[in-house]
Amino acid sequence: MIMTEMAKGALHGIKVLDLSRVLAGPSCTQVLADLGAEVIKVERPNVGDETRHWAPPKFSDGTSAYYATINRNKKSLTVDITTAAGQTIIKQLAADSDIVVENFKVGGLKKYGLDYDSLKQGNPRLIYASLTGFGQTGPDAKRPGYDYIIQGLSGLMSITGPSDGEPHKVGVAVVDLFAGLQLTIGIQAALLARQRTGLGQHVDVALLDSALAMLANVGMNHLASNQIPPRLGNQHPNIVPYQVFAGAGDAHFILACGNDSQFAKLCALLGVDWHTDSRYMTNPARVTHRDELCEALAEKFAQQPRAYWLAALEQAGIPCGAIHNISEALAMPQALAREMVVDFSKQGSPVRALGSPIKLSASPVSYRTPPPRLSEHTDSTLAELGYDSEMIAKLKADGII
Repeated sequence: MIMTEMAKGALHGIKVLDLSRVLAGPSCTQVLADLGAEVIKVERPNVGDETRHWAPPKFSDGTSAYYATINRNKKSLTVDITTAAGQTIIKQLAADSDIVVENFKVGGLKKYGLDYDSLKQGNPRLIYASLTGFGQTGPDAKRPGYDYIIQGLSGLMSITGPSDGEPHKVGVAVVDLFAGLQLTIGIQAALLARQRTGLGQHVDVALLDSALAMLANVGMNHLASNQIPPRLGNQHPNIVPYQVFAGAGDAHFILACGNDSQFAKLCALLGVDWHTDSRYMTNPARVTHRDELCEALAEKFAQQPRAYWLAALEQAGIPCGAIHNISEALAMPQALAREMVVDFSKQGSPVRALGSPIKLSASPVSYRTPPPRLSEHTDSTLAELGYDSEMIAKLKADGII
């Protein structure tokens, strides 16, 4: 919903000072911004967030697609935080903020007096959210963290990819994005806690912790059995049949039989009585005899094209779906009806962006402004802090902003 006048967002009145960059941290602050918070993004003078330069592709105004992914609804303030004057600006903003979000290496902001212990002295209600590779504690705390490396370290890659091939990373930086959501949840929990206590706190989220939590049932399989989970490609470790099959002509689709009843419906559709066979009657039995069952199913599905099977399976009430490319996925009528593609042309921007999946009935997400130009809001933000035009000009001349 792109409107200038609308119901106030759920986080209206919340002020966020965003010291984060690249993907994980900014993905969190964009969620907060979409929900109505005022987010001031602090960037390096003349350079900005690294993702401004991660291109092609770019939109026609020069905005990189990567930067536009997670920076809408924000203000851009450029400040050199390595200088005393720059640190003063950040401290002034933090004193009036509800939340600070940062993804510097552990201890990286302490030397500037911008760590939690320093900033909370001037604002005890401050919620200070840190997102790092390995967290604030532990033997690896000071190591830098990168999504790809964490996917490997966490075991996620060991269960991703074809069973007879090398480990694969997920197609997007899923650990960064998942950690960003965990940080968002932690921040919102801290806001609720502050209502009771009147005090802020430090929210500590790590990429590695988030990736380990993502292992979910596969990680639990190991804890329950002490066995190392195998890489199964498109198969499910606990459910059969629950994987990709090919119709005639090698067009692929997903079949997801989640219970014995659905498997019985599948057998009726295929004209077989496998659901009465002791090898396949229950899901645990089907897991045990996975290979022979899925080979037989593959032979059946190869007899008709994908469109035939998708229609027949849906008619029978058996979960299934096509495998879309990105263009097909974003063009789905359902995706468009749910406003999952956002157009900023009414704001004079060529940016088209992926929408928010959060739908609130009384305080909906809003798409107020496109990703900001570098330093677009520096003058106005400093003016709100009491800096006059001469002071701002001096800071610019000194390279502070």
